[in-house]
Amino acid sequence: MPSKDLTDFIEQVTGESHLRVETDLGDGFVVLKVSEAERRQARHDVRSSEDIVIEMLRNARDAHAHNIFLAVSKEGSCRRMTMLDDGDGIPEHLVKRIFDARVTSKLDSMHIDTWGVHGRGMALYAVRLNAKKAFVATTKVDGGSAFVIETDTTQLPEKVDQSSMPVFSINESGTVVVRGTRNINRAVCEFAYVDRDNVSVYLGSPVEIAATLYEYGALLLPRSTRAFCSDIEEIEVCKRLALASNPEEFAQMAASLGLELSERSARRILDGEVSALAPLSESISVQSSSSAKPKARKRGAAEIAGLKDARSLKLTHDDVDMLTESVSQAFADIAERYYLNPNVEISMCVRKNGIHITIPVDKAK
Repeated sequence: MPSKDLTDFIEQVTGESHLRVETDLGDGFVVLKVSEAERRQARHDVRSSEDIVIEMLRNARDAHAHNIFLAVSKEGSCRRMTMLDDGDGIPEHLVKRIFDARVTSKLDSMHIDTWGVHGRGMALYAVRLNAKKAFVATTKVDGGSAFVIETDTTQLPEKVDQSSMPVFSINESGTVVVRGTRNINRAVCEFAYVDRDNVSVYLGSPVEIAATLYEYGALLLPRSTRAFCSDIEEIEVCKRLALASNPEEFAQMAASLGLELSERSARRILDGEVSALAPLSESISVQSSSSAKPKARKRGAAEIAGLKDARSLKLTHDDVDMLTESVSQAFADIAERYYLNPNVEISMCVRKNGIHITIPVDKAK
């Protein structure tokens, strides 16, 4: 075949991908060529803690996360941010490379959103360059990830006022405007509002986020799994804290997720003294007057896990277990006839239009 015909054939089959990729890492991840990374390079880099938060939120969203949990804390000049999500996760062989320059899973999905160009393969690299520490605490393919970022605020600045919340209001033209200090709270709230139809974002201290994750997992994991699970790595990242049976174990599990808390705080969570957080999209109220501030509230675990709908239908743990067991028994008979694996994890949630039950289909071997 003449060389021109071969080139045309390759272009037809692969488009221009082979011209943009230096190394194929597998599982959808690639290392971009320098020329392609430069073409994608945005004019701005990470200049503050707030920039890091936005980059991490966008990455979690693009990894198909439905829930993002962000714990923020500060001790002296050390800012620590732990972000957990229930998205795609990262293949094990790429965990140590995810912060390298030009590594991306978005070869053909670079786009512009509210915060600028995204998907250029340089965001996590820019985060690592500006942070004291940046690493993946844990991850599971199709089961989410936990990232930890630590910065020195004397080197990477942030707004002095990190306690105030933004105010959302509607101006005379009917457009939603946001006012307030451009701190971490505002960055996260703006993201939560813009992407409220795609993802729920929870923001709080490490203790508050740990309490939210504990109740989230407690309602979504079957009681048998919580009692007899022998390998925590098999459980989705955001549900793992529900496996803890005592404060010491809880604190150790939290540490493995990048959440630092004392055994005393762990005991308070297990005793129900720390309430789960509401998603920010529900805490934000858009006012007709800029003087009205959004009211934050906390809510119970049933709401977090989707087991309570707008009409206040709430299922207790016992009722969830009873319904799940009944569905499992009914499915077992059908599974046998269709050569399916009957031992799958059945999940359910309450929505406005009814109780939704999900049964994974796994062909028996």
